[in-house]
Amino acid sequence: MTENKKYETLQEFWPFYLREHSNKMNRIFHFIGTTCALVFIVSAIFYLNAWYLLGALFSGYLFAWIGHFFLEKNRPATFIYPFKSFVSDWRMYFYTITGQLGKELEKAGVK
Repeated sequence: MTENKKYETLQEFWPFYLREHSNKMNRIFHFIGTTCALVFIVSAIFYLNAWYLLGALFSGYLFAWIGHFFLEKNRPATFIYPFKSFVSDWRMYFYTITGQLGKELEKAGVK
C-alpha cells in the first residue's frame, strides 16, 4: 500500500481500493477467485456442508494475493482493512459483471 491515510468509511475507502487494483490482470485474478469462492459458498448451501466454506476462503484469497504480490506488486489492503476489503471485493465483482467497473475506475483515477 502506498498511502498512509486512515479510511473510516467504505465510501472513502472505495477509490483507494480501486487504485490498489489498477492492474487489469490483478482484477481478473480477483474475479476468478471471487467466482470460485461463490461456487464454494453455493456448494456449502446445496450440500449442507460447511467445509466448502474453507474452499471459498482459500480460493478467494489465493487468487487475490497472487494478483497483488506478483502482478500489482503491492500489499493487499485486507491486511489493514479486512472488512472494507471484503465488501469492496464483492462490490468490484458486481460492477464487473454489470459492466460498470470502467466508470468506477475512471472516477477513482485509474487508467
